[in-house]
Amino acid sequence: MKRTLGTCYYPEHWPEEIWADDARRMVEAGLTWVRIGEFSWSRLEPTPGDLQWEWLDRAIETLGAAGLRVVLGTPTATPPRWMINKHPDMLAVDAHGQPRKFGSRRHYCFSHLGYREEGRRIARLMAERYGRNPYIGAWQTDNEYGCHDTTVSYSNAARDGFRIWLAERYGDIHRLNSVWGNIFWSMEYCAFDEVDLPNLTVTEPNPAHVQDFRRYSSDMVVLFNKVQVEEIKACTSAPISHNYMGRITDFDHFAVGTDLDIATWDSYPLGFLEDRVGADAAHQRAYARQGDPDFQAFHHDLYRAVGHGRWWVMEQQPGPVNWAPYNPSPLAGMVRLWTWEAFAHGAEAVCYFRWRQAPFAQEQMHAGLLRPDRQDAPAIHEAREVATELSGAPDVQFHKAPVALIFDYDADWAWTTQPHGAGLSYFSLVFDHYKALRRAGLSVDILPPDHEDFAGYRLVLAPGIMCLRDGLRQALNDAKGHVLYGPRTGARDEGFAIPVPLPPAIKGLDVTVSRVESLRPDMPVTLTDGGAVTGYLEELEGSADVLMQTSQNLPVAMATDNQIYCGAWLDAAGLDVMVALLCDRAGVERQQMPEGVRTRRTATEEFWFNHTTQSADTPFGALPPAGVLRRVL
Repeated sequence: MKRTLGTCYYPEHWPEEIWADDARRMVEAGLTWVRIGEFSWSRLEPTPGDLQWEWLDRAIETLGAAGLRVVLGTPTATPPRWMINKHPDMLAVDAHGQPRKFGSRRHYCFSHLGYREEGRRIARLMAERYGRNPYIGAWQTDNEYGCHDTTVSYSNAARDGFRIWLAERYGDIHRLNSVWGNIFWSMEYCAFDEVDLPNLTVTEPNPAHVQDFRRYSSDMVVLFNKVQVEEIKACTSAPISHNYMGRITDFDHFAVGTDLDIATWDSYPLGFLEDRVGADAAHQRAYARQGDPDFQAFHHDLYRAVGHGRWWVMEQQPGPVNWAPYNPSPLAGMVRLWTWEAFAHGAEAVCYFRWRQAPFAQEQMHAGLLRPDRQDAPAIHEAREVATELSGAPDVQFHKAPVALIFDYDADWAWTTQPHGAGLSYFSLVFDHYKALRRAGLSVDILPPDHEDFAGYRLVLAPGIMCLRDGLRQALNDAKGHVLYGPRTGARDEGFAIPVPLPPAIKGLDVTVSRVESLRPDMPVTLTDGGAVTGYLEELEGSADVLMQTSQNLPVAMATDNQIYCGAWLDAAGLDVMVALLCDRAGVERQQMPEGVRTRRTATEEFWFNHTTQSADTPFGALPPAGVLRRVL
């Protein structure tokens, strides 16, 4: 598969007489792909049943005739105003019981059956018209599921759907009462239609209730996506994708990806640094114009797994954005670096958002490859540079990393439901481990929780999976490489109860968590070999070998053979010690990276990236600020 570039374009925003010139300039810049259509419903169907395809026909013809391949998006992220009149109860409702309003986007509830069928209908009509069009090279469903906190809705449609989901899951209301532990506080129900949604309770709702509602809400995203995919696949053999977001974890991306051919995601390194990375002020200041050295790479690896090896960046930040607390310009060279970083992690395509900056509406402060006056913006020069460099680059090839890291969306919901300490989250725990692996110069494969064959991996990390299902538990126990668990591994069963025997209950590993505590940020517990425990600490009992301990000689990490349990959330220095220890035990070669420098190896290439404002040394030469070094193996 060739590495390619693209952009996102909105022909409905611009006079038709400039479409051909835009298409010509895209091709001249070295772009192959152009995504269109995903926000265009009001122009496609201005009133119910009044379908206006002719403008889109001409846009696709113009772009395709110029030599571009079109990614056509279904427009369901932006239902038009008449849709609200037709289905006034389709609006999502927030946790405070307030309905969302029309006037932006993503204003629908995934549970609403009427709107789900409207999505099916428009997807079918688009697929019937364009499914055999030779210029359509791929499809996209909707846009950014979950963005703007829109996965979970507390509407009447969600309440009714949740009751049906519970009845199918449990079969009998007495079983639900038993699994949820509803005898506590007399929360028992006599029928499924008595179960309400877990919001607006006097104090916190039952965590088992919350966890099941999160599972239900995720299933509704999967179903909403599935009905559109079914309609598109009936009319075309072109691959179908969805563009996911950074640090959106409230639906199961692996489950959505089961019905898709390609995973894509929208990469905004500078916006995410302020908005989602979770870094302190000093880190944000140091990387304000470059982005975090690991956040984009983490999602590249995650979505490679979601896409079963096939993935793109559908939206790559080209300049300042409009939506973060602060919106600086990228350091010169960073757009090129971000693009090559995606290719180093296996991307087939990187598409820049957007072609031309919009002079109106909510995103008028969001930069594009062109300015609003059609003149070149700085990023297009770096895109052209990458396009030239791609002419001699190898194709995308699969390459198994030596280290695997498991990511489990159900575990993220469990930590969100019961964090046990302010600011603690599953995503942050896994991301901290990922960063430590990258600081050690390691390439990483992220795997789903239903992965059951770890052959070829010398080291597998599975921190924080609160409900460790039997299949994964057995697969990890059978792994030939070294396996790191914890903290909170196996801490809850499917019904959110504490299991007995007490966790982690790893076969052949005599370790028991006897008590847990969460720590104040200003109360770290130091470790004997460097670093500290911060946030979360478990008291461990058992006869397994002690690998790491506190300065008070309390065990933190214990092991038997290749099975290792860590009962603490370690800080960066502590995780560096842990990763070094694991690599030594597993025979994994490592090299400590300079600050802000990262490396990635594929089957045919080795990449080095400098995310800092200072030059850096590598074994293969000097790296300038925002520099990329690519070496063919």
